[in-house]
Parts: sequence; structure tokens; C-alpha cells
Amino acid sequence: MPTVTHSSGAVHYLRAGSGPGLVMVHGTGGDAVSNYAHLVPEFTDLRTVITPDYAGSGQTADPGGDLTLDLLAGQVAATFEGPSDLVGFSLGAAVAVAVAAEHPELVRRLVLIAGWTHAEDSRLSLGLRTWARLAETDPESFAAFGPLVAFGPEYVSAVGAQALTAGEPPHGVRRQIELDLRLDIRDLLPKITAPTLVVGNTRDYLIPVEHARALHAALPGSEYAELDSGHVVLHEKPAEVTALVREFITRVAAG
Repeated sequence: MPTVTHSSGAVHYLRAGSGPGLVMVHGTGGDAVSNYAHLVPEFTDLRTVITPDYAGSGQTADPGGDLTLDLLAGQVAATFEGPSDLVGFSLGAAVAVAVAAEHPELVRRLVLIAGWTHAEDSRLSLGLRTWARLAETDPESFAAFGPLVAFGPEYVSAVGAQALTAGEPPHGVRRQIELDLRLDIRDLLPKITAPTLVVGNTRDYLIPVEHARALHAALPGSEYAELDSGHVVLHEKPAEVTALVREFITRVAAG
């Protein structure tokens, strides 16, 4: 796995394909492999796909100290090889917003999947706080809670509990959830200049779809799409989300 140097330490990422860049940023508790390995081949005919691991995920260490959105955005920005399309999922959507706002020269097109603008919502906050507490105190319940809020009921039933609840909590997940609870990207949104697509999921029990709708409303000129999916749409509806991203980046490129 290649690395780039950031002030926080080495940032690990994967690279595949050829052509203009496409950077894809994972969500809380995920990493380059778990969120995107199955999707990367769907884009390598069009793009050089970069999938970074930010602090506390995959092979990128958590440097300690304050875990901030600026830190994660700086790590992701360090992996760009030039102006690129940028996709962010969940916490990765907030990271992508920060990159696009602070480094507009790097981001040609922006796709924000299952994102939110701030956590001042009791439903969202309750879910995230429960998830964090279970990560800290009860790994078995943490493993069960995740699928219940991350996927739609039919997906959980079809895949099976054993497949969805295996393994220990990812090493950086608790601090990443704590960052989720502190996030407020509203001041960054007016700085976005890249053409943007926002994607919400109608069965999202972790980040209710109203938050994606609010994110779209706060970005005048952005496009919006909804999928009939739970939060982890990357796995629940991979063909549909791939089609949305491919159509957006190629259509906007042609325009």
C-alpha cells in the first residue's frame, strides 16, 4: 500500500486504474478496503482511483491529540495527484466538503453520500452516542448494533447476522464517532465551488435522510438523488450508487 507524508504521519492509500483522478473517502469505522474495494473496479476504466485511509482507519495510525476534520481533510488532500473528482461517504462526506472548501483547486466534481451538516438532532445524536458507548464497553453489542442502524431490514435478513457481526470494533472507530458528534460543516458549505451531487438514503437509520436533504438545500445549484437503501449504500446498493457517480462525473466532464 503506497503512503504519502503528512504532518500527522504516514497516510496509507490504494491506487488503481488510469486517467484523471477519482478520490473516494470512507466513513466512520471503515477504510479503503472495506468501503470501496468492490467498487473501485467499476471506475478504473475512467479514472485513476485513490482510496485513502485517514487517521485511525486501515493502515493509517491515529496520531493522538485532537481528532479534527481539518486533520482528516489534510490527510486526504495529501493523496491527490492533481485535480480530481471527489466522493465522500458518511464521515467521508464531511471530509470531502472540507477538502473542497479549503482546496478548491484540487476538486473538479464532488459527490456527497449519506452526509449531514451538523449533529444538533436528537435522533442522530442518540444513535451515534449509543454506537460510541458500545464500542467502548461492549464489543459484542457494538457488532450487533451496527447492522441494525447501518442497513435496511431486507439486506440484514438476506446477508445474515453472522456475516454482518464478525470481528472487533475498528481501532479508530470510537474517536471517529466522537468527531461525528462534533461535526458542523455549515460554515464550509458556502465555499464549495465544484459541481456537487448529494445522495441520500431513504432507509438510513443512522443518518436519517432528512440530513442529506438539508445538505443539498444548503448547497445552491447542487444535484440530489435518493436511493432506497440503508446507510451503507455502498454495499446495499452498489450498482445503483456506482451508476449515479459514473453518470455525474462523466456528464459534468462532458459539459
